[in-house]
Amino acid sequence: MKGIVCEEVGVFRMLDSMPEPKLTEEHAIVSIRRIGICGTDYHAFKGNQPFFQYPRILGHELSGVIEQIGENTAGLAAGDKVAIIPYLHCGQCIACRRGTTNCCMNMQVLGVHVDGGMRERIAVPVSHLIQADGLTLDEAAMIEPLAIGAHAVRRADIGPHDTVLVIGSGPIGLAVMAFAKHTGAKVIAMDINEERLAFCRAWAKADETINALAMELTNNGEQIDVKQRLAKLTNGEFPTAVFDATGNASSMKDSFELVAHGGQLIFVGLVKGEISFSDPEFHKRELTLMGSRNATAADFRHVAAVLRSGSLDINQYITHRSPFDQMIDEFEIWLNPTSKVIKAIVEV
Repeated sequence: MKGIVCEEVGVFRMLDSMPEPKLTEEHAIVSIRRIGICGTDYHAFKGNQPFFQYPRILGHELSGVIEQIGENTAGLAAGDKVAIIPYLHCGQCIACRRGTTNCCMNMQVLGVHVDGGMRERIAVPVSHLIQADGLTLDEAAMIEPLAIGAHAVRRADIGPHDTVLVIGSGPIGLAVMAFAKHTGAKVIAMDINEERLAFCRAWAKADETINALAMELTNNGEQIDVKQRLAKLTNGEFPTAVFDATGNASSMKDSFELVAHGGQLIFVGLVKGEISFSDPEFHKRELTLMGSRNATAADFRHVAAVLRSGSLDINQYITHRSPFDQMIDEFEIWLNPTSKVIKAIVEV
């Protein structure tokens, strides 16, 4: 069996003789057909991923076809097209007992804590397979990054009454925008890249965009900062929910001042370190601050249903692709910002 291993920082190796996965009780053998490339994969390759050990088989945005499966209550059978939930929760901790499996105390994520799907076949618990009938293999692989955005929107209970600001227009930020729009909310996108902001308007249907680096002047020639520009777009009231999907400590710190009184601030991006904020600003707004991590099976099923409805065009979301045998060379290209990757996918 072929597979690609990240042996150490900056080193991928294609192996032709990986051990085959074994079929065990309550598991299935899945033939991997699509592998989405995530920021986690880039960070791991460059040595910037926290809590990471080498060597590791990367890959957690996965779709494929079941090769082998025993009797199961999920109604799955050999030949079924599936998406894979890569968050292997323990089922025993307080988070799992309360149904919040996405923040399991003993979480093992495929491609991060344990070997992932950058190989021809993998053994997966049946409980972590989502039937993908009616979806393309590309769509099925993209359920995972979209589900992270969908989970954040669901966690914040966003609806038509909300004006939402999403800071950061990477794949996860775009997913937050798309699913916030799906609820009927007004969406404002903020980034520092004008091409990405144009994509936010075209693909995620963002109502307004703010380029945080662009200069905007008043009639008197005075420069307007980001906070003032946001106030203009919201009649001085600011968004009822702000999602920060940057993973940038400075952006996350500044976001406290961009939320409406009585509003919510949701950190979807992760930074390794501490975030400080002004307690008076926090209290006078009576803000709700929450983290949003991963997604649940319910989020995966919701995303699959939205994709089946035709509401999201995955063909635009996926901007780069490569055959499995050429992935190592292409990966180096995707790392370069000039390649303008939004989402890359590997065909196995």
